[in-house]
Amino acid sequence: MTISAIGAVLLGYVEEAAALAFLYSIAEALEDKAMDRARAGLRALLDLVPETATVKQGEAMIDIAVADLTAGQVLVVRPGERVATDGVVTLGNSSVDTSAVTGESIPVELAPGDEILAGSINTSGVLEVETTASGTDNSLTTIVKLVEQAQAEKGDRARLADRIARPLVPGVLILALLVAVIGSLLGDPELWITRALVVLVAASPCALAISVPVTVVSAIGEASKFGVVIKSGAAFERFGGIRHIAIDKTGTLTRNEPSVIEVLTIPEASKEQVLGWAASLERHSTHPLAAAITQAAPGAAAAADVSETAGHGITGQIDGAAITVGSPRWLNAGVLTDQVIALENEGMTVVIVHRDQVLVGAIGVRDELRAEVPEVIRTLAQQHIGVTMLTGDNPRTAQALGAQAGISDVRADLKPADKAAAISILTRSQPTAMIGDGINDAPALATADLGIAMGAAGSDAAIESADVAFTGNDLRLIPQALAHTRRGRAIINQNIILSLLIIVVLLPLAITGAFLATGADQG
Repeated sequence: MTISAIGAVLLGYVEEAAALAFLYSIAEALEDKAMDRARAGLRALLDLVPETATVKQGEAMIDIAVADLTAGQVLVVRPGERVATDGVVTLGNSSVDTSAVTGESIPVELAPGDEILAGSINTSGVLEVETTASGTDNSLTTIVKLVEQAQAEKGDRARLADRIARPLVPGVLILALLVAVIGSLLGDPELWITRALVVLVAASPCALAISVPVTVVSAIGEASKFGVVIKSGAAFERFGGIRHIAIDKTGTLTRNEPSVIEVLTIPEASKEQVLGWAASLERHSTHPLAAAITQAAPGAAAAADVSETAGHGITGQIDGAAITVGSPRWLNAGVLTDQVIALENEGMTVVIVHRDQVLVGAIGVRDELRAEVPEVIRTLAQQHIGVTMLTGDNPRTAQALGAQAGISDVRADLKPADKAAAISILTRSQPTAMIGDGINDAPALATADLGIAMGAAGSDAAIESADVAFTGNDLRLIPQALAHTRRGRAIINQNIILSLLIIVVLLPLAITGAFLATGADQG
């Protein structure tokens, strides 16, 4: 563009050269504005790690800086505290909230021998954890490194117009040089040098350079009107070429709000009684499943003498009877065992209810699919878009929800690095987008050909590492955005073809001298 503008000035077309430079600068400025991105969110990941940790040394417990932690030390993690680094539980039972790392809304019950990840929150009993990683090299710091590496690699991918211009520019320069040299040898040097300059102006990719960014910025602005924020022109172009979509389960396909789905009872008890007894106890618990149960029976009276056993369950007195609510691994499911197993196979987390040490019922809790999910999956299939579910949840729950959604390719029990690896494999065969909303999705979002952060309430890390952000949580935005970007991509292709045709037509006219008087006007 610079050489063409200089050539136009040398030919006396100063106004045309100025207009060319001005229009190109405006187009680039508009696109640069669309590409502005905040990067504070990614580093905010590290805020999930506390500054100090309690380490057990013999019988003494001391607080040290997390940065000084090494593998092999014993951490003491009290209820409500975050785990400072990765490790293995050596003593204690508890429920651990891993949502910050795995994205799963339902806590994990941990016992000695189980692994625990940095950034997890201990919700009940005291745990002793033998560290398997240092304070500066654990699962959370790995997420940061994965995202930064993926973003650097994706930054090298050229845009369509750039890929065309790359061979075009040196080709035109060589052609102009040949016109000047060969023409000067065969005729008037001044005439042929002038024609060589006209060739440069005629072959200027100004139409290519201006029409593509203007189309992209216009389409990005239109997409924002229906809740799709596209962060760059390159992301817009890639969006239109997506052929496969990987979707995170929790908070994306599901509502991220566990709720009571099923209540099983023995003949002597009613569903209302079982729910009421459980809710009376769970009012005293901070466990996320407790919130789902109390919400299902909001009028339940408070129980007396309530005590909670970390990692197992909770007990209390209601109208003189001892009520116990807990995991099937702690309380016997008795005659309901087969039904409890069936609920677990459907992806539910089940709690058992005993009254005076006798089984009275079981409650199934699950994070339900968003209502629009099956419709969206069908629409994507009609658009010939493949869909894969990626989740850190257990395979049984993931398969059950995948079947409800209509997704056959379900990959479960994945850590953040595993999700990124799965995306890398998918992108090798076809352009793939990743949709997620949590910290654990950040590496996969950055690795995918296109990362889409779901919902304004998504984590800062997910939004920062994605190329596109949906301002709402309605998944019907996916096929709508795909149709919009495909139409924009088609218009871009039309503009590129027309721009190249202009160059193809004008070049022979410039070489033969027929375009000498108007060569600078095509921009």
